[in-house]
Amino acid sequence: MEFLHDYGLFLAKTVTMVIALLIVIGAVAAATVRSRGRPRERLELRRLNERYRDMAERIENELTPQRASWRLKRRRRAARQGERKAAGDRTRLFILDFHGDLRASATESLREEISAVLTAARPGDRVLLRLESAGGLVHNYGLAASQLARLREHRIHLSVSIDRVAASGGYLMASVADHLVAAPFAIVGSIGVVAQVPNFHRVLKKHEVDFELHTAGEFKRTLTLFGENTDAARSKFREELDAVHQLFKNHIARYRSGLNVDEVATGEYWLGARARELGLVDELGTSDDFLLARIETTELIALRFRRREPMTRRLSLAVETLLLRLTGSSASN
Repeated sequence: MEFLHDYGLFLAKTVTMVIALLIVIGAVAAATVRSRGRPRERLELRRLNERYRDMAERIENELTPQRASWRLKRRRRAARQGERKAAGDRTRLFILDFHGDLRASATESLREEISAVLTAARPGDRVLLRLESAGGLVHNYGLAASQLARLREHRIHLSVSIDRVAASGGYLMASVADHLVAAPFAIVGSIGVVAQVPNFHRVLKKHEVDFELHTAGEFKRTLTLFGENTDAARSKFREELDAVHQLFKNHIARYRSGLNVDEVATGEYWLGARARELGLVDELGTSDDFLLARIETTELIALRFRRREPMTRRLSLAVETLLLRLTGSSASN
């Protein structure tokens, strides 16, 4: 009975994963069909001032008596004409979004959006990045952080807003900001490096299976999946992790000079309120409040670069994300 129970659980998990994969494949296929005929690459701009104004007007329309509605419409018409005249002189805030996965695949769109900002920015223009990422591969997030550094190198003020999470590689990116805002319960930090490698050497040895690995260079390969790992290899592997961690710490210290890096670079994470006390962020608040506070003085422009990825790439990324969520696995810097 215990065997049947375990087998039933295994079968249920397998069926669940297969169904989930089929759903993902179907969703990607449907998205591919819908995107046919559209340009492969396009840059989208949306003026958020108008969006917020339309929301307010709809509420007022519902609450204003019908007899007074015509006077309200006249005032709005005059106000819009004044806004259009003033819009050309107001500071512009370009709003970008980054939703990070294991491979920081959104970096390709981010680099195009930043290039667009750099070519169009006027003196005084600023950028807000709404960031959400729990981290991932070191070199991928390092490149994403380097894209943000381009803004600072061109003296364009960069704010980063964390509504939910910016941990590990996500915080590597966030720390580049001139001004860093986090929601009170956002997850911030995790300044550390982790790597895990299973080893099947004893299983192979038990079944008398030989595994050969040939390298040129003493440390071309340190830990392996199937070979016998040595103390020297483990020591070298830890040395490499420590080197990456030190680069991470140096990066944080460069952009957040007032932060005690050794105190916070323990791999721990904190909620936004505590992160503010430690100096990991500069202000508590949400991205929504950040934008609403500037709606009267700033032209808010949401910028999106869209690229139609091949179906195979979208499918592989979707499957990878799904498997990570189902297994609870993670890999991060």
